[in-house]
Amino acid sequence: MKHLPAIIWASLLAFAAPAFAQDGGMLRTMPHGTYQCGYPGSAAGEAVERAEAEDFRLSGASRYRNAEGRGTYLLKGDVFTFTRGPKKGDRYIRKGENRLRKIDAAGNETRLLCVRRGS
Repeated sequence: MKHLPAIIWASLLAFAAPAFAQDGGMLRTMPHGTYQCGYPGSAAGEAVERAEAEDFRLSGASRYRNAEGRGTYLLKGDVFTFTRGPKKGDRYIRKGENRLRKIDAAGNETRLLCVRRGS
């Protein structure tokens, strides 16, 4: 095996290594299913203020769907970004296996939280 051409070694290494984005973050996917979104409620009212317009469903091949249409997403490290479709440009930070917190243009966390509700 030590006599394999360099191109074959390079190909083997490429398949064995995890996928990394150009900025060094590992490329990943989120669990498939419906993500319901909302804001924290108050002690005087509902525990969660639903934001149904923000809901989406993730499926295979880094794709999503919502009430407005379909698109794609990218998860680099813990930063989730909608890259195409009606939610293009919206960014979130992964907060566990099944939760995403929306972040603003400056990278600050907002109050909006989206939680997976099944597959």
